[in-house]
Amino acid sequence: MKVGILSGGGDAPGINAVIRAVVRKGIQHYGYEIVGIRDGWRGLLEGKFLPLDLKAASGILPRGGSILGTSRTNPFKYEKGGEKILRNAEKAGIEAVVVIGGEDTLGVAHKMGDLGLKCVGVPKTIDNDLAGTDYTFGFHTAVAIATEALDRLHTTAEAHHRVIILEVMGRYAGWIALEAGLAGGADAILIPEKPFDLHEVYGYIKRREKRGRNFSIIVVAEGAKPKGKTEIVYGESVDEFGHVRFGGVGYYIGKKIEKRMHIETRVVVLGHLQRGGSPTAFDRILATRYGVAAIDLVHEGTFGCMVALKGNKIVPVLLKEVAGKRKTVDLELYDIASVFFG
Repeated sequence: MKVGILSGGGDAPGINAVIRAVVRKGIQHYGYEIVGIRDGWRGLLEGKFLPLDLKAASGILPRGGSILGTSRTNPFKYEKGGEKILRNAEKAGIEAVVVIGGEDTLGVAHKMGDLGLKCVGVPKTIDNDLAGTDYTFGFHTAVAIATEALDRLHTTAEAHHRVIILEVMGRYAGWIALEAGLAGGADAILIPEKPFDLHEVYGYIKRREKRGRNFSIIVVAEGAKPKGKTEIVYGESVDEFGHVRFGGVGYYIGKKIEKRMHIETRVVVLGHLQRGGSPTAFDRILATRYGVAAIDLVHEGTFGCMVALKGNKIVPVLLKEVAGKRKTVDLELYDIASVFFG
């Protein structure tokens, strides 16, 4: 059997660990031929493939990025895109595809499954906002990076008596902001699920001043927005899935604080540092478990599913239950974090 594997959407630490697991078990246990599909769904549209053997998968466990490349390609934005994918897969002899991706990439997998392409999904997004699974790989690494940044920002904020705002990723869900902020001792955490009131933010800073704390750390997700207003966007262009590019909410808040409270404020946008570099041990293990489970589903002939973490078990979840859905922040956890605001 010839099995293709692709990674779509934004990169996340752990993609290569999934690829390694699929290749190792697929070849050594099932005798499959594994072929890499370059740059996500674009590779199947354009017929760009890369043979994957044991040598190709050697040494990639700790590497960030994706040895296959990735893209935010939506084949249904192209004329007869779905038909082209089926034709190219058949021409290449690919009988099944392991699809590593988030909501958009796996949404395409669900649609392609309806057209006849046999797909198994692997949940990947640093935002941890994919429905159907407790955790996506890449999230733990992103939180660890953001937490380390907060630890470093605390010392410089305290030395200069400043407010420092850390803007992290999180378009529609504030998981990174919440968990990093909780772990890093943030004095306020602003997330997309709870539009913020700037007067409350001012209040947190004033409360700290009354306690003799002359600095504050605020964590904000890029998709957070003021009450009664829309998200702040970096530009008006959209990707092939219709998403605008968020960014700038940290600077918006910083200017408001300086103008209202006359406190020196600095903004740090963590950006793609959250995506880059080596995955944590947790993400390496989770991604490896996902890869093994995915090729096992292929071998069983169980398609139209995504492997998911439920408790400590890896289980299959139907792609139709994942497509078009988003997992938002647990507000009970947010309530715990809010105990430490101000």
